[in-house]
Amino acid sequence: MSTSQQNTKTVAVQIVNAFVKNGQGGNPAGVVLDADQYSDAQKLLIAQKVGLSETAFVSKSETCGIKLDFFTPTKRIAHCGHATIATFSYLAALERFGDGETSKETVDGPRKIILDHGMAYMEQLAPTYSPASKWVDQGVTLCDVLKSLAITSDDLDDRARPVLVNTGNNFIVIAVKDQATLANITPDQDAINTISEKLDLIGYYIFTTETNDAGIDATTRMFAPRYGITEEAATGMAAGPLACVLHDLLDIKKDSFLIAQGEFMAEPSPSQIKVTLELKDDRITGLLAGGQGKVMKNLEIAL
Repeated sequence: MSTSQQNTKTVAVQIVNAFVKNGQGGNPAGVVLDADQYSDAQKLLIAQKVGLSETAFVSKSETCGIKLDFFTPTKRIAHCGHATIATFSYLAALERFGDGETSKETVDGPRKIILDHGMAYMEQLAPTYSPASKWVDQGVTLCDVLKSLAITSDDLDDRARPVLVNTGNNFIVIAVKDQATLANITPDQDAINTISEKLDLIGYYIFTTETNDAGIDATTRMFAPRYGITEEAATGMAAGPLACVLHDLLDIKKDSFLIAQGEFMAEPSPSQIKVTLELKDDRITGLLAGGQGKVMKNLEIAL
């Protein structure tokens, strides 16, 4: 046996789809347990070999339930919604956590997690809003954003203008008038990437309240080329900002929303995200976004 063969490690990676709908669809993430033994460089290499938008690495934490590190194939990121849901759903299935409250430690601080009968929910912050009039300071206009999606102001829902929302990360949330408009969007990935760099965005979240399911409040598409994601099947960190827009700007006064995503991808992967708002005197003070995860397969990665 060669020295290189003797030194090769095998890393077990679970592929877990988060935000599945009736056990199908969802957004896949890699999950690596017992990751204390790996350096950041090794984690990046593992994420590159897994090849998904994000891989989560689970380590011990002295302050939270677990420590979570997230890597795309190109870099480390502070948070990832679907990889968080995937991880805690998997750990719950392994009975490492029972129902109730726990938390994750990240490079950006702790976040509360709630587990409830196979559902995992993650904490987000109260929203802040930045209208298009403020984007000009960073060299971006509303016209630029609409052009990057090949739509015009006539395609927008008159009840809410596009707005930058932050509940921990920046997303531009855009309401369009119907599903046909949503389905026919043609994103200019280079233009979206340029705008995302200027405004420090994760990406765009485009939605319509016209849905085929009376139980769904909005159906969506998400583009984040700045993070190597041409289109994503489910985005918990974006669903939170959308729920805030539905409550605050579209005046849908309830505290729980179901959001669909992934239906209009080139390869559809229908997903469902539940967002529960924490309200005080009708003001959003925080929120929880979550869903179900399902293990799809196991990979063995040579390191």
